[in-house]
Amino acid sequence: MKVGYTADDSASAIAAAIGEPARARMLYCLLDGRARTGTELAVVADVTASTASVHLQRLKTRRLVKVLAQGKHRYYSLEGANVAAALEALSVLAGRPGAPFVPNTPSHLRAARTCYDHIAGTLGVSLHDRFQALGWLRPESGRPHDSTARPCDLTPSGSRAFAALGIDVEAARNLRRRFAYACVDWSERRPHLGGALAAAILTVALKRKWLFRDLDSRTLRVTSFGRREMLVRFGLHV
Repeated sequence: MKVGYTADDSASAIAAAIGEPARARMLYCLLDGRARTGTELAVVADVTASTASVHLQRLKTRRLVKVLAQGKHRYYSLEGANVAAALEALSVLAGRPGAPFVPNTPSHLRAARTCYDHIAGTLGVSLHDRFQALGWLRPESGRPHDSTARPCDLTPSGSRAFAALGIDVEAARNLRRRFAYACVDWSERRPHLGGALAAAILTVALKRKWLFRDLDSRTLRVTSFGRREMLVRFGLHV
């Protein structure tokens, strides 16, 4: 007789919740960090409003989404960055193992996109590589580095550089989430930067108009000003 409720049981229940195609479409739609109504998610999932409501309740029960009531509307979003990271990792696993990697991601999404609240795609990977080459980012000492979300930290010069960009590094460290980690990008199969630091970088890039978001997709567009700034500040050609 099985007693209690184990971590295996919990993982199985979460996997089952994600595994239904309509629910998976809803979750991946929310990966851009924007909240949406049940009606909008019903359209995305190609199901009726009543069916969407049942699916969303299942996702909410498994703490994959959260809901905010505002007036007559209920807005759904991902429960947090950990859910986004799990979805990104599943996209990596969905690639065919053993076969040569040939990206088939639409070019606009592959170039630059949001992964919940940070930069992914070619731009995200390039920024991660450049931060390492500049000596701003290093693997976190005393931690394993063989996972798909390897923890990392800033060097003293990195802390100064990001502070100069207007990022409150200590505030990012004190948030109740991982500070920084290298996460394998699903379209590039190489790491981009995730975590609180990466979210702060995206916020700064949007505020300074280096990037802007497409209205109805995860796509990020780099402005001419953004290209100049990334070249001057990071030595990165975009």
